[in-house]
Amino acid sequence: MKTYRKELWFNTPHRRDFINITSQVESVLAESGVKEGFCLVNAMHITASIFINDNEPGLHRDFETWLEKLAPEKPYSQYNHNNGEDNADAHLKRTIMGREVVVAVTNGRLDFGPWEQIFYGEFDGKRKKRVLVKIIGE
Repeated sequence: MKTYRKELWFNTPHRRDFINITSQVESVLAESGVKEGFCLVNAMHITASIFINDNEPGLHRDFETWLEKLAPEKPYSQYNHNNGEDNADAHLKRTIMGREVVVAVTNGRLDFGPWEQIFYGEFDGKRKKRVLVKIIGE
């Protein structure tokens, strides 16, 4: 069995962003040489997320609206965590959207269902953060 590890780095210009990283993960898979196995993609920061969904801008705006209703950024004083920080909402949003995804690898390709894409969700941006891609298989 082979393993392959690579980090992807992101520095978003906004506090919150959704970035389609499917092509970057596919490139890492190609580098790995793995034809059958699994691909783990996980955010290495507690205010960022990795998730799978449709690449549809209206849906992404819906995520933003929904998350803001569940864990509004302001007022900062509503959160116990915000003692010297202002990112408690980002921690909560990450918990809702998830830390990682695992995708099957079949014939050297990510084995997706219809419309599935991998996204990086940033909830406390404007600084450098990393995503781990770990591929295991033959």
